[in-house]
Amino acid sequence: MARIEQIFRNRFLQLLSRPKRLAAFEACLIGLVSGLAAVALGQSVGWLGGWRQQLTHLVPAYLALPMVGFVSGFLAGWLVEDVAPGSSGSGMAEVKAVLAKVPMPLDLRLALVKWVSATLVLAAGMPLGREGPTVQIGAALANQFSQWFPTSPDHRRQLIAAGAGAGLAAAFDAPIAGVLFVVEELLQDVSGITLGTAILASFVASAIARLSGSHSLDLDLRLTVAHASFSVPEVPFYLLLGILAGSLGVLFNRGVLTSLTFYRRFLPVALFWRVGLVGLVTGLALAALPSVFRDNAGIRQLLLSGDANWQLVAIVFCIKFGLIAFAGGSGAPGGLLIPSMTLGSALGYLVGSLEVHWLGLGLPTTYAHVGMAAFFCAVSRVPITAVVIVFEMTTDFNLVLPLMIGSVTAYLVAERLETGSLYDRLLEAKGIHLSESMRAQDPWTALTATQVMQPKVETLSSQMSVNEALQIFSHSSHRTFPVLEAGRLVGMLSQKDITNLPQRGMTDQISVATIMTPEPIRVAPADTLARVLHLLERHQLNHLPVADRGRLVGIITPSDIIRVQVAYLNGREDLLNPKVEHSHVIYQTRAPATGQGQLLVLLSNPKTAETLLKMAVAIAHDRHYELEVLHIIIVPRHQSLIEAPVRTTMGQRLLRSATCLGQAWQVPVHTQIRVAHDLSEAILQTLRTYHIDLVLMGWKGSTTTPGRIFSRVVDTVMQKAACKVMLVKLSAQPQFDRWLVPIGGGPNAESAIQLLSGLITLSPKPLVTICQVFESANPEPDQVALRQAAAALQQQLKTALVVIPIYGSSIPKAILGYAQQDHSDVIVLGASRESVLQQVAHGNTPAAISYHSNQTVILLRADQGWQ
Repeated sequence: MARIEQIFRNRFLQLLSRPKRLAAFEACLIGLVSGLAAVALGQSVGWLGGWRQQLTHLVPAYLALPMVGFVSGFLAGWLVEDVAPGSSGSGMAEVKAVLAKVPMPLDLRLALVKWVSATLVLAAGMPLGREGPTVQIGAALANQFSQWFPTSPDHRRQLIAAGAGAGLAAAFDAPIAGVLFVVEELLQDVSGITLGTAILASFVASAIARLSGSHSLDLDLRLTVAHASFSVPEVPFYLLLGILAGSLGVLFNRGVLTSLTFYRRFLPVALFWRVGLVGLVTGLALAALPSVFRDNAGIRQLLLSGDANWQLVAIVFCIKFGLIAFAGGSGAPGGLLIPSMTLGSALGYLVGSLEVHWLGLGLPTTYAHVGMAAFFCAVSRVPITAVVIVFEMTTDFNLVLPLMIGSVTAYLVAERLETGSLYDRLLEAKGIHLSESMRAQDPWTALTATQVMQPKVETLSSQMSVNEALQIFSHSSHRTFPVLEAGRLVGMLSQKDITNLPQRGMTDQISVATIMTPEPIRVAPADTLARVLHLLERHQLNHLPVADRGRLVGIITPSDIIRVQVAYLNGREDLLNPKVEHSHVIYQTRAPATGQGQLLVLLSNPKTAETLLKMAVAIAHDRHYELEVLHIIIVPRHQSLIEAPVRTTMGQRLLRSATCLGQAWQVPVHTQIRVAHDLSEAILQTLRTYHIDLVLMGWKGSTTTPGRIFSRVVDTVMQKAACKVMLVKLSAQPQFDRWLVPIGGGPNAESAIQLLSGLITLSPKPLVTICQVFESANPEPDQVALRQAAAALQQQLKTALVVIPIYGSSIPKAILGYAQQDHSDVIVLGASRESVLQQVAHGNTPAAISYHSNQTVILLRADQGWQ
């Protein structure tokens, strides 16, 4: 029997080892869990909502509804803010950002928090929908599944999109709409595996929802449109409905964004207070209105059954419009599509009532259904999905043509007034812009200027004479040269510029700066090849310099474009510039940018991460810096960064601890995980990208690499980083009570002293000793620098300070000896790039102290400017 089980298991694993079969299995599993999650959310909301309705029979509604709304909102906001901040809001915008390769949290914890918080919010009667939570929960479960079973980043995106589509399909009981939503809005990809996984996941999720008895929005729309009709004279009214839906849909989007701005500027309180306020206001509004307003499904049923009068419908539209916008901007965990469909049904009912009054041909309920699709389309800009989703809920073919007229008209009007969906606008409000370059899939268009350029460039100085430039032209095959001044690109000089010189006999008296083309067109290293081609074509250039913050790093010519194109056509990507390796961000969280500077701390070893984080947070708190926490995963060079399977469990654990520590110290903390082939290049790329002012790195205290001082990575960062570099070698049991600060009078020592005011807060009773080493043979040394440093330090610190001269023939030995005698815990050293990396042999550098000290050693290298 065991043998038979083994055979079947091996056979099953062999079947799953094939990519398409594995993708089908994964899609079915994702559809199953997404469908179950959607059903669980719907049933929990129904149960709690029923309890809330029963409570109004025991307690007056004007007390029960506001109280339940505030408590539920407060609990939901607290849960979101403290456990999973990424679960706030609708969730669709965040899923769209993740699929556009914007690093954002999307895991099992977020899914659980979203489910509980959305249950509290929706059951309290807040005017939001459950489709946003089901989409984000489905995407988060799919992403968690892809992390448990590592796969390539592209296939992970396909699975996340399938989970999102499954969540939408389960919420609306509309599997085709779930597939179209993935294709039309999320991935915009119709490849075989993408489409197949989306279809399977949506089908399974919808089947689970139907088997559980959870039908589209708790409505049986098939009964409400049994007599739907359409005639040609009604076309102008459907056009009018589309125009109104498009215009009011744009107004609705702006209302949500205005509400978001209001909370940020005029009500900057914690999320739980904002959501609690929404619950309180909603409860008060519902208590003052007829009981039909207390159930969102009941309002839609009233509109779609034809039992409402137009005055009541107008009231529904106005009140719901304001409440939805007020709730949508608060960050409450709930969707905005179902509320927009409620508004659309009310708008359609009003237009239908007008048509019935004038022509008497159609039914207001038919217009209500068309209004649902039209308003849905105006908000989310997905006309095909809007048509299909209402058709699937009604299964009435008579509605297809009116749905198409209303939805397409609404889409055209909305795009004319304001481009982009509500989710694009919400992401832009968070500083995330989903440009076409972020969504590009073609590897040719994804190339950057760094990969195309020639890094070795012949240049001219702006101060040299034209005669000297002519000599260089005569010995070179190039006909255009970049012109530099103090290492910065200031112009371009071509042979044509010299030919057009009016005074040819005075070339030895005229400088290159007078005849060059100043401020030339240039690109940044990260600019795409598409931009490079655009500039070359638009300005008719043959040479395009590549500059990083004004410093020339390379040049691009048409021959370079051809070389790279030939390499791609021949499948020889290895012919591209191999020297620059760009790291890839796979996880990222961003906090509000409220600091006055940026401090980057690198975390890799869990044993030292806590201490390094405490030091970084102490400095950031003292200097009002934002903290950028970075964890880098190294991928072998033979593997693609995009396709290599990686595990981020440890990195996310480290980053979460950093976030918690930052919250305790009230320091903004940004986190990110990068995959890279080269650790040092990934660090330098991060420094340039985020304009870091100080980078904090740990060091184990020794190196086995020949020719290196600290290590290959540390030496490279020390040499090339433009910002301050703080290198920390921790002792076996780090303590921060007794500090020893040797000074030498240079700017690096001064920079080290400036950081002490933050670092000493790590101890309740710190003792700082400032010293300077003098030659033993000098009985009366000049202690001016020592006294000045002590005076400056005394002004900054509010702690005990000891000033002492130290005598010895060797600076490292003298400092190490005194540290041992004084039982110092920490030695703080300042160092320049040259002293660290060029003068080790002399035995008087901070590197020697770092190697032989048993104490914690902090080595600070001042900012040097990019080299």
